[in-house]
Amino acid sequence: MNKHKQWIFAVMTLALAAAPFAGELIERNGTIHASPYHDPSVVKDTAVPAEESLPAFGTTLLKVGSSGQDVYELQGRLKHLGYYGGKIDSQFGPKTKNAVTWFQWKFGMKVDGVVGAKTKLKLYNATKAWKPTEPPTSTAGKKNTTNTTNTAANTKNTNTAELSSGNTMGLSENDLKIMANAVYGEARGEPFEGQVAVAAVILNRVKSPSFPNTPSGVIFQPGAFTAVADGQIYLEPNEQARKAVQQALNGWDPSGGCLYYFNPKTATSKWIWTRPQVKTIGEHIFCM
Repeated sequence: MNKHKQWIFAVMTLALAAAPFAGELIERNGTIHASPYHDPSVVKDTAVPAEESLPAFGTTLLKVGSSGQDVYELQGRLKHLGYYGGKIDSQFGPKTKNAVTWFQWKFGMKVDGVVGAKTKLKLYNATKAWKPTEPPTSTAGKKNTTNTTNTAANTKNTNTAELSSGNTMGLSENDLKIMANAVYGEARGEPFEGQVAVAAVILNRVKSPSFPNTPSGVIFQPGAFTAVADGQIYLEPNEQARKAVQQALNGWDPSGGCLYYFNPKTATSKWIWTRPQVKTIGEHIFCM
């Protein structure tokens, strides 16, 4: 009897020791099979290696005068989209502000040239493919990640194709587009010659050492254009405004080389009346 108990105890001990490896017994077609044992408390590690981390904006508000890594990233991302054409120098200057305002307008945001949390998030989401070592693109809309942005780029390319054909100054598509916006916002009620003259004034300023050297810089220079101050710069230009820019790019300057113009009925600046007047076209007086 003692031997019998010892045998039972030995069998139970072996059974308990082999349980973790025995698996589950499954009856199929009258035959018992052993399937591998699975412990539900054990989770297999199938984690995928994380993607290489990219620089991310900090929480600092960025504006003219800011500098550092966040500005470097800001300029890189804007250049990636084609809104910034200057040197990536980590210094938030007028060119960077112009690029920011252009980006904010294109994405339907408040246009103030200040990069806060909302602008950072919008820019980050629009440039997830950007890397510091990636060669920058040269035109806005060239690198798109969705069908929607591709469609928008195609529309923009169609609108600026004719403008680009006469572009001998090496201006970007953004510059040509903002020029058409400025002509439409400033002179859409003027005769065609007057609209070409407004576009010519912008180009004359670009060529002058006394003004910024890009159309965007000229147009967004503080206090320079009424359309910027009252928001009409953001109206969609019509075909006539685009053609006026094209004519100016082709060399037609009805203003005779002027750097200024004003409407005598609405002008509030006494200084503008001191400028040598050259001619009047429509409601505008063009002067040097």
